[in-house]
Amino acid sequence: MKKENTMTPMMQQYMKTKEEYKDCILFYRLGDFYEMFFEDALTASKELEITLTGKNCGMEERAPMCGVPFHAVDSYLNKLVSRGYKVAICEQVEDPKLAKGIVKREVVRVVTPGTNTDIQALDESRNNYIMCIVYLDDRYGIAIADVSTGDYFVTELSDSTRLKDELFKFMPTEIICNEAFYMSGMDMEDLRERLGITISALDSWYFDDDLCKNKLTEHFHAANMQALGLEDFNCGSISAGALLIYLYETQKNSLAHLTHIQVYTTGAYMLLDSSTRRNLELCETLREKQKRGSLLWVLDKTKTAMGARALRKYIEQPLVDKKEILKRQDAVEELKENAISREELREYLGPVYDLERLITKITYQSANPRDMLAFKNSLAMLPSVRYILEEMQSELLQTLYQDLDPLEDLCQLIEHAIAEEPPIAMRDGGIIREGFDSEVDRLKKARTEGKTWLAKLEAEEREKTGIKNLKIKYNKVFGYYLEVTNSFKDKVPDYYTRKQTLANAERYITPELKELEDTILGAEDKLCALEYDLYCQVRDSVGAEVERIQKTAKAVAHLDAIASLALVAERNNYVRPKLNEKGIIDIKNGRHPVVECMIPNDMFIANDTYLDDKKHRISIITGPNMAGKSTYMRQSALIVLMAQIGSFVPATAANIGLVDRIFTRVGASDDLASGQSTFMVEMTEVANILRNATSKSLLVLDEIGRGTSTFDGLSIAWAVVEYISDPKLLGAKTLFATHYHELTELEGKIDNVNNYCIAVKEKGDDIVFLRKIVAGGADKSYGIQVAKLAGVPDLVIERAKEIVEELSDEDITTRVQEISSKAQVPKRKKVKRYDEVDMAQFSLFDTVKDDDVLTELKELDVSNMTPMDALNTIYRLQNKLKNRW
Repeated sequence: MKKENTMTPMMQQYMKTKEEYKDCILFYRLGDFYEMFFEDALTASKELEITLTGKNCGMEERAPMCGVPFHAVDSYLNKLVSRGYKVAICEQVEDPKLAKGIVKREVVRVVTPGTNTDIQALDESRNNYIMCIVYLDDRYGIAIADVSTGDYFVTELSDSTRLKDELFKFMPTEIICNEAFYMSGMDMEDLRERLGITISALDSWYFDDDLCKNKLTEHFHAANMQALGLEDFNCGSISAGALLIYLYETQKNSLAHLTHIQVYTTGAYMLLDSSTRRNLELCETLREKQKRGSLLWVLDKTKTAMGARALRKYIEQPLVDKKEILKRQDAVEELKENAISREELREYLGPVYDLERLITKITYQSANPRDMLAFKNSLAMLPSVRYILEEMQSELLQTLYQDLDPLEDLCQLIEHAIAEEPPIAMRDGGIIREGFDSEVDRLKKARTEGKTWLAKLEAEEREKTGIKNLKIKYNKVFGYYLEVTNSFKDKVPDYYTRKQTLANAERYITPELKELEDTILGAEDKLCALEYDLYCQVRDSVGAEVERIQKTAKAVAHLDAIASLALVAERNNYVRPKLNEKGIIDIKNGRHPVVECMIPNDMFIANDTYLDDKKHRISIITGPNMAGKSTYMRQSALIVLMAQIGSFVPATAANIGLVDRIFTRVGASDDLASGQSTFMVEMTEVANILRNATSKSLLVLDEIGRGTSTFDGLSIAWAVVEYISDPKLLGAKTLFATHYHELTELEGKIDNVNNYCIAVKEKGDDIVFLRKIVAGGADKSYGIQVAKLAGVPDLVIERAKEIVEELSDEDITTRVQEISSKAQVPKRKKVKRYDEVDMAQFSLFDTVKDDDVLTELKELDVSNMTPMDALNTIYRLQNKLKNRW
């Protein structure tokens, strides 16, 4: 590239601007296009699939160039930003007609993945977060903002594991950080490539302690850091201040919609790591990454975008404070029991647009007239919503009633000011409603009635002068004039002023026609300018009430989310769970909330779950693949999580002991990109669980040790159970599914381990899954039968049977018994579980056979049974035979 002084003045201006925004693609406004040059042009033409051309810039070679039309810039801009690029918008900031020399240009905004506010480009059901991370003195300061909604959070963390949890909770599209964060050990490439997060380090001056704190207190109009609640968050304050400085630099406006900063601690919510979020399929499915099939899909019946985002937050951040959970439960129950009021509320919420993102557009001064109309139509629903809320009794709904400002003054202002069907463009007129401003009305009348006024004046002048062929005409050079032919020239009155002489006519002007000309010709331009000024005044008046609007928007969001939970609870026959702090998890007839919605009616088999901190800390669950172990364990974890977001749960009864974390280790896959095998992934997850779980956590572990040899895997699984069971080491409540049926030896050896299995029914060489959890352990895995069900060729099945018989001769039972005798906890007498359930109806071990039914039928004492008892017994036995438990 040649030196700048060889370039044209326009390109010198471009290069000077580009030097200030080196890390951005520069959209440089030239007439009706945004042009890009040099490397930016090469990148943009490839990413946007637009034609690459060249421009003579005063150098030996033409500069690469491409461009996009300014009226269609949003689609191109969003495409680049979605791929991780930053785009600087450089506009003409003076009228080209008035410019002396080259038109002055400035960057008016920098759009980045985390600062994009275009509603069309964003997923309305989720926030678009930008995160600032500061690594300082072995601590992490984190600030998170959603520029499109005005949300702003800050916290501090002591280790990288907690940081990863926060990353997966918020899933930011952009991270800015200090240089030290790159040296903290975090895998930046993994964040970029696997999670698609744009990461950039800022210059050190962004993180100056005094600068950051001064910027925070100045923006939020606070006397000091204590007033913001940040006096004990030094690292967090630096991250929050640096983020605010970055937002000022990129957004280039007052950021008036950032009205509050919320300080939080991670202990205020249940912690969920990435593995748990993925395995429980909270907001998207494991494989397809789709909403359908996730817990969010089941619970989300919200009517507004704000409500959808609030419900997602509920699921991603379950509560641990019992009082707060009870408040939500009370609200959900009240709306569940008052179906008519609930449905009326939901009907009023239906027309409400995204108030949070609309008010951001308004404060950004980018809201068009139709946005304002949508805003007004949304506000029109609020008085009706508030009227219904007034009669509610629960504390949370009453709080929402107080927070929900009907904003009737703003609704009336927009109603009186904005036309019913305004254009999208802000400068083309047609925005202001008739009667709002007298001058606008006069100019509109001048524009529409100008011809009538001219015709009237022409008739009056003919009458006064007697010139029968007098005409009022117009051209662009002379404007309006009175034309008189030479034959009537002697009748022209004195107050006519000659404007032009033609061969056969004279053209004149009068004071009255001049005034009319000024009115008519200036009406259009004056009207558009006046309407735009009035529109800006109305928009700014609404924007000045940003705090009131945001508070109301949050109230609407929470109300919508709670109404959704109430509706789902009613439709899906959920119950209100009791809460306890004794560590007891007691679920009666629990169901998987997602699976039951995806199978035919009444086909899901419900199961009980019981865990506590004493004799029932660990449940070892055995049984064949595909029998339902994973579904059962996941449903138990989901029911606990649903209870802690304040939702009702799919069960006939539930008493949930609050947990601080849920960990899952369900399935595994090779992570070839990082060189990790299935077993390495599995062991990494197990290590994370054992190091970070507490005695108040719930663990869901599936098939520990399957990725290595049988003896190694069994040994690891055995040792993990011993570690978890010991209160001095961990002592967490655990559902532990395994194919190592040798682990069933631990019941009776370790005081708090209990065996359960999935009941199956054998029919010759075939099996039928009964999907029922029963007490006891399976003594075989039915692997060959499952292979047969899957369609493995008969030749392979028969050979497998021969091999398994040979291997069975190598008896390892004695060895397992020797190991079990060395278990860390003294042997105890077996205890019976589920006292409220008659377990005699189930085989305590691996099968339920037809012969069992015949035996029970023979042993019935019919003479001592009531007719009702007899009917119930027959029905139960019949269901056994039909495999419908």
